[in-house]
Amino acid sequence: MMLRNLMAGLALSLAAGVALAAPAEMTDGVLTDPEGMTLYTYDEDSEGMSACTGDCATNWPPFIAEEGAEPEGDFTLVERDDGQSQWAYMGKPLYYWSGDEAAGDMAGDGMSGVWHVVK
Repeated sequence: MMLRNLMAGLALSLAAGVALAAPAEMTDGVLTDPEGMTLYTYDEDSEGMSACTGDCATNWPPFIAEEGAEPEGDFTLVERDDGQSQWAYMGKPLYYWSGDEAAGDMAGDGMSGVWHVVK
């Protein structure tokens, strides 16, 4: 019984730790996902709403939140047209650039004058 209570408490603690983990972090002054892939914002988005759908979202995949994710600090969630939740930073939806191949790549920065890394 004591072992079962200890295991249940440990499981709850681990679950709470996962829920509290920020979805992204600053790596060398640039916002990245947990694997180190660069995240971008799009000037055509309005606060809390993504304007990047269809072909745009193919080239600039949204940073999709896992089911059950909760906002934390400067990180909020935006509901996309397809019903998925996308992470946003300070109200701006976050995206990847399909041309970035490895952690630390920032090939999409400044693309068409409307895509920017978050610094």
